[in-house]
Amino acid sequence: MMNWIPTHMAEGVPRYIAIADAIATDIREGRLAAGDRLPPQRKLAADLGIDFTTVSRGFAEAQNRGLITSHVGRGTFVTQAKARDTVDPARAAAEDLSMNMPPEPTDPDLRARMKEGLDYIGANLIELLRYQSPIGTERDREAASIWLSMRGMVPALERVAVTPGAHATMAAILSIIAKPGDKILCEEITYPGLRNIAGRFGVDLVGLPMDQDGVLPDALDEAIGRHRPKALYLNPTLQNPTTLTVPEPRRLALAEILRHHALTLIEDDAYGFIPARAPAPIAVSIPDLTWHIGGLAKCIGAGLRLAYTVAPSAKCAFRLTQAVRALSVMPSPLSMALTTQWIEDGTADSIRRFIRAESAARQTLAAQALEGFEFKSAPNAFNLWLELPEGIGRADVIARLAGRKLSLMPSDAFTVAGQPPERLRVSLGGSISREMLKENLLHLNHALSLDSFLG
Repeated sequence: MMNWIPTHMAEGVPRYIAIADAIATDIREGRLAAGDRLPPQRKLAADLGIDFTTVSRGFAEAQNRGLITSHVGRGTFVTQAKARDTVDPARAAAEDLSMNMPPEPTDPDLRARMKEGLDYIGANLIELLRYQSPIGTERDREAASIWLSMRGMVPALERVAVTPGAHATMAAILSIIAKPGDKILCEEITYPGLRNIAGRFGVDLVGLPMDQDGVLPDALDEAIGRHRPKALYLNPTLQNPTTLTVPEPRRLALAEILRHHALTLIEDDAYGFIPARAPAPIAVSIPDLTWHIGGLAKCIGAGLRLAYTVAPSAKCAFRLTQAVRALSVMPSPLSMALTTQWIEDGTADSIRRFIRAESAARQTLAAQALEGFEFKSAPNAFNLWLELPEGIGRADVIARLAGRKLSLMPSDAFTVAGQPPERLRVSLGGSISREMLKENLLHLNHALSLDSFLG
């Protein structure tokens, strides 16, 4: 089948989506069969009269759908004899590029295992469409405990809650501990979601100065005395956007200050499950003061909208239950059931390991594409924190990359204290293939050149 050419290319959709749709159509109608070898991408591009990049993206989309698989040195082959009739190109095109997303699993075997979890959902569909507990069933919370144990946490089940995503959990916690006009301490460069939530609740954020190890202990101690805050918020592992991981000695120093002042900590551990050997959460040192939020958006998938939250006490967990019920009613039972199944059968850990390996590969690719420019990164981070060359503004760079599938967020979104620096968060994850990522990063390289602005 080396001479395959699409029998029909749909109009009104991006051409790479049309290529993937054509592969699906020809499989469904019998013109392509399992094991058939597709032509080389450059040959197909020449036959169709389109550029190689479009074909490459089309093949990547088809592989993401589980229709084909590629083997280095052998070629690209059809993997299934019948395509699904429910692939929705509109959903693929609805990706929110403003978010810092993990790379998506592409391994056909892993994707097949992920789909097997839907068998359990189907068998229990009616039950999962009912209202359920605001913090998950006992089985779901036991699965959460298994997952949290990978971070060295062994809380009593009465302190564990399955909540509707880290963002909603932060909102619920702020509704419990703060009122309008109260102050929350955080990093001077911090997660923009916290800024949005605090603004909605009328809570003032106070940004604390940082060095290469995170928030400065003396600055924390001084700020507690000056501002009498309700809590400290930290994102201490692969921090968004700086990619900084607070080392253990600094974590212990911060924990000691919080213990001395009996100040609450909101620990956002969104990326803590990704590195193979991340430092233990601060919650391990001061469990009775910490709201620990183990979000699943970065280590499994954002569409689940789930977090595994550990409250400082059983009493706090009860208050969290009430807050979640008031603000969100409950986490999705469908998402909870699927995630619990994935944790129990090992699929969730396989997804996590894929994300870990793929993010490391993309960091290597980015370092090569942006060689010569200054940026902060980490082997398993999903992004770079890019410092712009002198004389080049962040708005200008973003404008030059408009229309490309590369997520660039200016420092303004993250800055709590001081003037926003000339930096950009460059995200490397999401559905984009390595090939397309490399191409877009090379365009970014060119956009960062002062010569390109002058000429």
